[in-house]
Amino acid sequence: MKKSNTTAQSPKRAAAREAGPKTIGMDLGDKTSRYCMLGAGGETVSEGSVGTTRKAMTEKFGGLWRCRVAMEVGTHSPWVSRLLSSLGFEVFVANARQVRLISESSRKNDRLDAQLLARLVRVDPQLLRPIRHRSEEAQEDLMTIRVRAALVEARTGLINSARGFAKALGERLPVCDTDSMGVEKLEGLPAALREGLRPLLEQVKSMTEQIQELDSTIEQIARTKYPETELLRQVSGVGTLIALTYVLTVEDRDRFQKSRDVGCYVGLRPKQSESGQSQPQLRITKEGDMYLRKMLVQAAHCILSRRGPDTDLKRWGLKLAERGGKNAKKRAIVAVARKLAVLLHRLWVGGEVYEPLRNSQAAASSKKKKAA
Repeated sequence: MKKSNTTAQSPKRAAAREAGPKTIGMDLGDKTSRYCMLGAGGETVSEGSVGTTRKAMTEKFGGLWRCRVAMEVGTHSPWVSRLLSSLGFEVFVANARQVRLISESSRKNDRLDAQLLARLVRVDPQLLRPIRHRSEEAQEDLMTIRVRAALVEARTGLINSARGFAKALGERLPVCDTDSMGVEKLEGLPAALREGLRPLLEQVKSMTEQIQELDSTIEQIARTKYPETELLRQVSGVGTLIALTYVLTVEDRDRFQKSRDVGCYVGLRPKQSESGQSQPQLRITKEGDMYLRKMLVQAAHCILSRRGPDTDLKRWGLKLAERGGKNAKKRAIVAVARKLAVLLHRLWVGGEVYEPLRNSQAAASSKKKKAA
């Protein structure tokens, strides 16, 4: 049997490669997505629409020569970027806050957005300030945490509604922990009010049971799949929920060159607007994952509370709060949350045993040596 001559086919393949698109911009939609393909010289090779489904995306782009693809971050960008990456494309997911040419354009439409993304990624992908989506496994595990957060928020809303309805009739529900709120708390209230609030509090009790089940699931996920969370839990105020949220959101501990970069990643860095000698003090950026930032702030509250144990981090935060001013305590909490994010990354990377008063003890010993 005569073997096929691959050498004779290579010029054709090279010509096909030259004729194919070099960059692709995609504007993802809920049902259909717009795409624009550019050639080596920046000319438009093809543009059109494709269904936002795995089957449609695979059929449309599976047979193309592998090239750069740019898309904006959104609901569908995680699975679409993973799908195209598995097909061999070099995928860049644009940070929507950074691409002002798109978000603030006076001629904003899906077709022009796809074209602009393709041209930006053709010139320099870093213009998109690309983000990196987590893996599918991490996304699924993080979904358990987000479902719990949604249930907690819904339960809080129902309890607040029940308390408001009772106050409107001159009655009050007893003060208690959220997990303890249930139908039994209606005792002593008028019969009509009890019957009216019973459906709400029955739903609250059901949500509490579901939240407790999710807590057990989260404990199991952290223990069996992410043992590194034990390193983070050494810090007072950081429990399994915060530790697992941190690990799943960051996912790759080696993605940062310095641990201090984590503070910027979660949006706890102050904004900058310097011009000449003007250096105004601005608020934090609030970029990055909002839920992780919320968890870190909650941990900072716990660290600075009276019940929190004595640590270097607590002493540092209390000194900031003592400076006075209208928002001194709030600024201290944000600063502690930022420093906590850095500390957790250092513990994760180094695998060290956490010493709560390490800096204070080192300073005290150096003073003794100088005095001696």
